[in-house]
Amino acid sequence: MTEQKRSPLGSAQYPAPSWDTLAAQDSRAIPAVLREDTYSYLGSEALATERYTSPEFFQREIDKMWPNVWQFAARDEELPQEGDLVVYENAGRSYLLIRQHDGAVRAFHNVCLHRGRKLRTQNGRVKDLVCPFHGFTWKRDGALKEIPCRWDFEHLKDGNMRLPEASVGRWGGYIFVRENDTGPTLEEYLAPLPEHFKLWPHEDCYTRAWVGKVIPANWKVTAEAFMEAWHSNNTHPQIRAFTGDVNTKYNIYGDHINVAITPFGVPSPELDMTDRDQRWVLDQYLKYNGRVGGPGVKIDLPEGATARSAMGEFNRKRFGKDFGRDMNAVSDAELQDALTYNVFPNFSPWGGFTPNVVYRWRPWPDVGHTLMEVRLLQRLAPGQPAPPSPAMNLLGADQPWSAAKELSVLGDVLQQDMNNLPYVQEGLRASKTGAVNLANYQEIRIRHFHQTLDKYLAR
Repeated sequence: MTEQKRSPLGSAQYPAPSWDTLAAQDSRAIPAVLREDTYSYLGSEALATERYTSPEFFQREIDKMWPNVWQFAARDEELPQEGDLVVYENAGRSYLLIRQHDGAVRAFHNVCLHRGRKLRTQNGRVKDLVCPFHGFTWKRDGALKEIPCRWDFEHLKDGNMRLPEASVGRWGGYIFVRENDTGPTLEEYLAPLPEHFKLWPHEDCYTRAWVGKVIPANWKVTAEAFMEAWHSNNTHPQIRAFTGDVNTKYNIYGDHINVAITPFGVPSPELDMTDRDQRWVLDQYLKYNGRVGGPGVKIDLPEGATARSAMGEFNRKRFGKDFGRDMNAVSDAELQDALTYNVFPNFSPWGGFTPNVVYRWRPWPDVGHTLMEVRLLQRLAPGQPAPPSPAMNLLGADQPWSAAKELSVLGDVLQQDMNNLPYVQEGLRASKTGAVNLANYQEIRIRHFHQTLDKYLAR
């Protein structure tokens, strides 16, 4: 294990058992990619509040950052057949992702080259792309097919009328787009994520649930609420019984990837465990963790066993049966912990074998609003075809996340997060100091995120 770089202010990690100490007690070997330590001290300077509130800063992101980053635009199961189309919109751009006859996916700018109308506003299946305004028509491969009243457009040449394309990359069942075609390949951009996810391949998964809601907060405010775990003690008091929030391990990789590894099945070190035992921890776990618990689930706790080990053994058998795989060698951590990866700037897929959570954040449409999306991925048994993706359940302004029953108790947890965010945005606008102060270790992913953002804005 590489030596952890220490803050000049002292030890970086919480002075309780670290995630590595807890994981060393697991009943199976922990993968090397989780044991490695790649935390690095990145400074202690405050961030300016204008990064979250300034329309000018927001415009710089649109001009300099968004066109140059790989963005998760769709999952394969959203367009399984030739001619299937997905409309992906973000930061003032609109793209049409279309499945081609050879199985490839191409992304075209969703703009008619005649008068500029969007060609499509909804997902669906197409033979051709026909502009609803005047009927200009393009083939699915972006080539011009028809110009109505062609006699009046003799100045337009077919070769100059192909729909402009964006770069497309694919990994793990995810489809990415990038407006500009310069910069790292998708594989280079994502490294070392693909190597890690060989353990828990997401191409073997499908979208079981997909819920979105517009949040009255900047997209970075919203994303950063999911970049650290220690807010759980105040924001999610019901999960403290089984969530080692401040035991979380944080790693960063290059410019674009980082991860938080939060242990489940252990109580928060901040929680008073007087007169509470492992049975209580396990019961709270089953009651409030929708990923591995649920109504009616009962688990024995053998004498001398911990809630973490009992949950690991239960999941080993449960998921092995559900997924049609031998999971005897899989660690307790991979079967229950929150392995929350971030891909800069706005994509967060969870690792491990439990139903995987996937987050995406898009500015919607301005500096003060965000479309927050949550997917649940379910693992397929070998040979099982992926069912089509459900459409996103877009919650209304007055609907809480708990109204999305497909999220189970996760909806309650998300609503607790969202209860903070409008007031974070209001506070940032009203700040007297104009400064946001971050922890050196537990909020390292937020600092990493902003330092990468600054590299793009400096171009």
